[in-house]
Parts: sequence; C-alpha cells; structure tokens
Amino acid sequence: MICYSILGPFFPTEAVKKGASQTVVGLIFGCYAVSNLISSLILGKYIVQIGAKFMLIAGLFVSSCCTIIFGFLDRAPAGPIFISLCFVVRSLDAVGFGAATMSAFAITAQIFPNNVATVLGILEIFAGLGLILGPPLGGWLYQTFGYNVPFLSLGCLLLIMVPFNIYVLPSIEAVPSKDSFFRLLTHVKTILVCYVVFTLSAGVGFLDATLSLFAINRFGLSNGYVGLIMLGLPLVYILASPLMGYFTDKYPATRNALLVTGGIAATIGFCLLGPAPFLHIQSQLWLLVVMLGLIGLSLAISVISIFPELISCAHEIGFEEGLSTLGMVSGLYEAVWCTGTFYGPIVGGIIVQQLGFEWAAVVQGALAFLGAFLIFMYSLCQRTKRQRVQENNQQADERTPLL
Repeated sequence: MICYSILGPFFPTEAVKKGASQTVVGLIFGCYAVSNLISSLILGKYIVQIGAKFMLIAGLFVSSCCTIIFGFLDRAPAGPIFISLCFVVRSLDAVGFGAATMSAFAITAQIFPNNVATVLGILEIFAGLGLILGPPLGGWLYQTFGYNVPFLSLGCLLLIMVPFNIYVLPSIEAVPSKDSFFRLLTHVKTILVCYVVFTLSAGVGFLDATLSLFAINRFGLSNGYVGLIMLGLPLVYILASPLMGYFTDKYPATRNALLVTGGIAATIGFCLLGPAPFLHIQSQLWLLVVMLGLIGLSLAISVISIFPELISCAHEIGFEEGLSTLGMVSGLYEAVWCTGTFYGPIVGGIIVQQLGFEWAAVVQGALAFLGAFLIFMYSLCQRTKRQRVQENNQQADERTPLL
C-alpha cells in the first residue's frame, strides 16, 4: 500500500512537467484500475488452479519490479514516450498488485471463516499504515532525494517480502468450483453492494488524482505538506477499521445499517470538502482535513462490512463454502473496486477541468448518497416482505382446525 500511495503528493506535478494534462494524469491513475479489473476477474476464477500462495508471491514479485522500473521513468523524453511508458509500467504493476491483494483476501477468509470481518479489520490497520506512510514518505523522499529514490527504495523493500512469504505462507488445497461471476451477480443484494464498493473506490481514486493539485493551488502548500494533509483519511480509517471489524462480526445483522451510515457520512464529507459552491462556505484548510477524516471514517464503516456481506450473498444463492467461492468473491470485489478507481480519476479529472474541484467532489458525494439510498430501500423492502410472510403464516395457522 505504500508503493500504491506514494504517487499522490508529487507524481501529478511531475507528470504535468513532462507534458501530461490533468486528464492524462487521471488516465494514468485509471489504467491501473483497468488492468487490475481484468486480472482480478481472471485470477479470481482460477485461484484454485493457480494456487493462492503462488498467486500472492508472484504478484508481490511483479509489483516490486514495476515499482523499481517506475523510478527510472523521469529519464524518458517528455511527451508521448513518457506517457506511454507510464501506462505500460503502471498496468503491469496493477496485475501484480491485484493478484497479491485478491489472494490475500481469499487466504484470510479461508483460514478465519468465523471472524472474517475482525481479521480484515486487523489487516486494514496495515493497509491504512501503508496509505498513511505513503504520501508523506513519498513527498519527503521526493523533495530530499528526487524522483528516483521513492520508487527504488520501496520497490526493493517489497521485493524482500517475496522470499519471506515463500517461507511463511501455508499451502491451501481446494477443489475447483463450476460456479461463475454471472451467477453471483444474479442476487440483487450483490449488485447493490457492488455499487457501494464502486462509489467508495471512485471517491478514493478521485482524491488520489486531484486533491494534491487542489491543495497546492488553493492553499499554496508544498508537496511535503500536501502529503501530511492526505494523512487525514487513512489515519481515521486505520483507527476505526479494527473496531468496525469486531462490531460487524459480533452484530452481523447491522451490516446493512452500517452500509447506509457509511454512505451518508461519505456524502457529507465530499460535499464539505470543497466545500460545495451552493453551500456558500469559504474553503478552509482545517475543514478540508476534517472532511478527509470523515471520509476515512465512512470507508471504515462500509468497507469492513462489504466482504462478509458478499460472502453471505454467495452462500444464499447456493455457492459452496471453500477457496473457490472466496476467490470469486475476492475477484468480484477487486474488479468492482478497480472499476471505481478507474472512473474516479478520469471522470473526476474531467469534471475538475470543466467545473472545478468543488463540483467534482459534489458528484462523488451524490454517488455515495445514491448507494446508501438503494441499500436502505432494499433493506426496507426485504423487511416488509418478511413481515408479510409472517402475517400470512399466522393467518394460515389460525385457519387450520384443531384435530
């Protein structure tokens, strides 16, 4: 996650110097998501045949090599050559990253089937640490040593984890399943939860590609200070994730309510991030930081609930328990997340260019609100349906004569 998040504070500025526009910068961020999307669907389907352990180790190796190579792209000629190389290396990095994270989700759920949310909450502490350390560390290394050092140092550190995981990780044997992603998507609840995943990842991708330039232009901050500001989101996320994981496992019936609450919190956060022009509130640095924290809290509330909810949806329509189902759920989750991270930077960058950062943030808030509204209406309809079934059963029992 450090390698993923170091780009935010300085790469957009560096890419602009190399002749890339704001839209092209968004596309560079977005191509990562497209490659991750395609690879997640394929690897999720064949995780049993490939092997979860091998997939994780191979993903780490590919991602580390691509991170190191990305550190030399500043020597490429400005213009189309630099932009093309960014697309190629970033796309390959996404395949490795997707393989590693997706297999990690599946392995975790396989080893801890009764505490999926709790364990994911603990893992998200370290994912959050990566998001926290990435922007300030990347900004500081860039300002102190230049463009190359952030990528070379972190890429080598990630490469060291390959032999470590070869030794530590267990091998998991499983039987391939004949189920498919299309059958998983026949469940209405699955589609709605996937939309929530899309809104969350779109918001994160939007902030990655646009927040640094907005903070620099609006408040006159340096790249290093921008990295510190971007701590607001992951810091709250890392603190709230384990608590939400424990709460979700202890009270699984509250997952729908948590998804709705997370969507509303994200709506408020994005609308006040700019803030929205129709609110007529002056932009303040402290308000920006607080709203980033609120968005981080909304992510913790929603993300931890999503994976166990998707597993429940799969079991409700007859998917068997095992690594194959977990791989498809992980692949679907990663694919939808990547769709959002593709949409967020590209569409967000276009809206920023046309209407400004404030209105682009409002659009992200509207997407989050729609997701919360859909989950709420579905839950309400399901509750009404269950009440009618209970009433019909009671009426049938009353009409049954005593023998």
